[in-house]
Parts: sequence; C-alpha cells; structure tokens
Amino acid sequence: MIFKGIIPPLTTPFDSKGKLAPEKLQANIKFFSKYDLSGYLLLGSNGEFVMLSDEEKLEVLRAGREVIPKEKIMLAGTGCQSTRKTIWLTSKAAEAGADAALVLNPFYYKGSMTRQALSNHFRAVAEDSPIPVLIYNMPASTGIDLEAQLIIELADHPNIVGLKDSGGNLVKLGEILKSVGPDFSVFSGSAGLLLPALSIGAAGGILAYANIAPQQAINLYKHFRKGQFSDAQSIQLKIIELNTMVTRQFGVPALKLAMDKLGLYGGPVRKPLLPLDAINAQVLTKKIEDSGLEKFTF
Repeated sequence: MIFKGIIPPLTTPFDSKGKLAPEKLQANIKFFSKYDLSGYLLLGSNGEFVMLSDEEKLEVLRAGREVIPKEKIMLAGTGCQSTRKTIWLTSKAAEAGADAALVLNPFYYKGSMTRQALSNHFRAVAEDSPIPVLIYNMPASTGIDLEAQLIIELADHPNIVGLKDSGGNLVKLGEILKSVGPDFSVFSGSAGLLLPALSIGAAGGILAYANIAPQQAINLYKHFRKGQFSDAQSIQLKIIELNTMVTRQFGVPALKLAMDKLGLYGGPVRKPLLPLDAINAQVLTKKIEDSGLEKFTF
C-alpha cells in the first residue's frame, strides 16, 4: 500500500448525552467518500482518542471499516502510555481492519522518555504489529518533540513506514526527508504548512482542515504534483488563518463547530473539553463565512 495524498483525521461524534454516535461517524465518512481523499485516520488527536474507553476505540474502528472503501487507507491511532498496551491496541486495530497504525509516543513519564526508551518502544511495537506503523510526532500535546535522528534511525525498520509530523519545524523535516528512503512516507500534520512540506519532499498531509475543506486541500496537493505552483501557493495562503483557528488556536471544539456550520456532524466534545464560548464561536463563524467555503450538500 502506498501512503501519500490527503487524509483527514476524523473527529469522533458524540450525541447530546456524550455517548458515542457511530452512525454519525459513518454518515460523515460516506459523505467524504465523494472526494479523492487517500484515506482516513480514526482515533487521532482530533478524534479525542484519549477520551475514549478501549471498547469505544474498537467500536469506532469497526464502524469506520464498515463504510471506508477497501481501496482507501484506514489509519488507526494506537499510541498508548505503555508498550504492552500499544501492542495490544495495534493488534486489535488490525483485527478491526486497519491498514496501518499511527503511533503516538508515550509521554506521561517525560523525564524517562530518552531516545533509547523511545527507540525500544517503537521497535517493539513494529516487531509485533501485523500492520505497518507510522510514527506520530505531536509535541504540542505530548510535550516531547521526537528528535530527527531518532526518526531517521527508526525509518530503517522494515515495518515502520512513515511519519506524521505536527511539530511544524521545516528544517527538522528537511533533515529527515534527506536521510530516509523513498518508501518512508512523511506527512505534514498541518494544512498551514502543507505546501512548504510538499516542496521539500513530503508525501502528503494528515490534516484537520480536510474535515471542513477536503477539496481545497486536495486541490493544493494536486496543483503541486502537477507543477502548478502559483495555484498551489494561492490556496495555501487562503487556508492558513482558518486552519489555525480549528487547530492550534481553538482546537477540536472549533473543528467540530465548523463541521456543524458547514453541514456535517461535528457535535459536542467530550468533557473536560468545553465548547467554544459565544464570542469565539462568533469569530469562527465569521471567518468561515469570509473564507468562501460553501456548505456541504448531500
């Protein structure tokens, strides 16, 4: 399987009582299937992975696999705080039909997460995983920015096939890309940096923004691949501000609200996360209107 292109990290829908709503997840996926997306990530940061029970995680994966076309990649977030639990969840994800696992590094015992500890962890997961593994670097949430040299060394493992990098350090990304082989797929974790990342060799983007503007993200990717750089640049400049709002500035509550505003199901976030307050919700709504994004039609 080739890992490239645009992949949205799907949100996890809950109903008004906070219960998992798998039918809403499936409805969103069916809608997204009209776009030329490469696949979907379930149980990522935008999927409120850390808020879910083990059974809920498996329910999300099973529900997703039922409606995700076989030709589309189904990535599953399986990173847990222990190596043993990560191996268990990765195996369960494979049983549920995941094509690959996206593994966030352990972070609770930050002081003990040395390069050797992290290397041992990822290698152990990769050795026991029945599906390919991609590394997930998300320092804003973990407080640990995986070193370039660590990622380069791990890329030599035959079952570690890629990286989603949400650190936003293009110098570091360039160091990784010049040192890994062509079969190691590096994905930008931010739509705000998609074009710069593609320009230094990234394979695509795993982008929260693709939940609200999939065609825009796809168009940027395709323009770049066709050498239409001015068109790609024009799109890149348009998406930066709104992307920032639904990621670093306001996070998952904003992304779900934006989905609701555009006609998909976003729904509530899970506590202790809070919905946007009225003022920030108004700011986001105005930005969506100003962006020119049209409501989705079914």
